[in-house]
Amino acid sequence: MRKVVLAYSGGLDTSVAIKWIKETYDIEVIAFCADLGQGEELGNVREKALATGASKVYVEDVREEFAADYVFPMFRANAFYENNYLLGTSIARPLIV
Repeated sequence: MRKVVLAYSGGLDTSVAIKWIKETYDIEVIAFCADLGQGEELGNVREKALATGASKVYVEDVREEFAADYVFPMFRANAFYENNYLLGTSIARPLIV
């Protein structure tokens, strides 16, 4: 294996993961970030990934697909966790993958 694609959020965990993967496995790390509608949170995601060691960064706008194929069906299914909040974060994971 010479390279790996990391589902990158721009947060501390995935930023540290870039450096750790590079150092531990001596392979190229490519960061992939799905734009689900995070807005300003993605403002410096490219720069941050590159600064922590990613060789390339891809940011894919998947907002329309996320809303149509994941969020609306979630609403229709009344998918709440403990009747308190919507399953927004977990419902996005299959799309990101």
